[in-house]
Amino acid sequence: MAQLEDAISNIVGLHELKLQLRKWAKGMLLDEKRRALGLKVAARRSPHMAFLGNPGTGKTMVARILGRLLHMVGIIPTDKVTEVQRTDLVGEFVGHTGPKTRKKIKEAEGGILFVDEAYRLIPMQKSDDKDYGLEALEEIMSVMDAGKLVVIFAGYSEPMKRVITSNEGFSRRVTKFFVFDDFNSEELAQIVHLKMNNQEIVSLLYGFKLHSSCTVEAIAKLIEKETTEKQRKEMNGGIVDPMLVNARENLDLRLDFECTDENDLVTITLEDLEAGLKSLTQ
Repeated sequence: MAQLEDAISNIVGLHELKLQLRKWAKGMLLDEKRRALGLKVAARRSPHMAFLGNPGTGKTMVARILGRLLHMVGIIPTDKVTEVQRTDLVGEFVGHTGPKTRKKIKEAEGGILFVDEAYRLIPMQKSDDKDYGLEALEEIMSVMDAGKLVVIFAGYSEPMKRVITSNEGFSRRVTKFFVFDDFNSEELAQIVHLKMNNQEIVSLLYGFKLHSSCTVEAIAKLIEKETTEKQRKEMNGGIVDPMLVNARENLDLRLDFECTDENDLVTITLEDLEAGLKSLTQ
């Protein structure tokens, strides 16, 4: 549970999802205890889900964290997440879609199949021609009761209603719906801190840090000042990476070649973040 809480701490917002994760984890651990005491308990069903929200709200990132967490508590045997879109599943001609979709399902076995922009599988309007997207959805539905993988359907809230109503078995199999709200300025500032504190060696920002003046409150005020509500809603967390990359470039621009202070060479200031945001929003 301590490992679980540590992983959950990297998710901003999404309180309902975090609560559900804690329930799953505790339930799985209690099932282990029940079996150890010789009690016979039913196996749990795969927790298929739908993630509803705008781009940049963290759906793909949370799916990856979820893969690690569900593996950690024993719901799935591996932590792999196979990300697919319509083009990965749907063929152009009769007979192409089934094998193409089944190949991706096989690839995802033991982990999570993450179907991004799932509403694109369902045509906007009914037509006489059979849409191959429906065939792909039916293939996925046909394996969801087998317990070999967890499926997450993701997309904008409104168009996802087409998916939910398109297949009578959808609501029976997908039992958890999580709404990913747009991030406010403070949450975006929290993401900036999380990103900077968890840089991987391949990242452009590896080895860099934020100046002590770059508090969550100060960054939130900066985001509020330099971006419009429309920009924040359209980009959400998509603001953070380019802002930080631009901020690093501004740091390089303002440093003198004679600078030898190790701290100054790797410290991003509020001034850099402001310049990074201006570059982005212009």
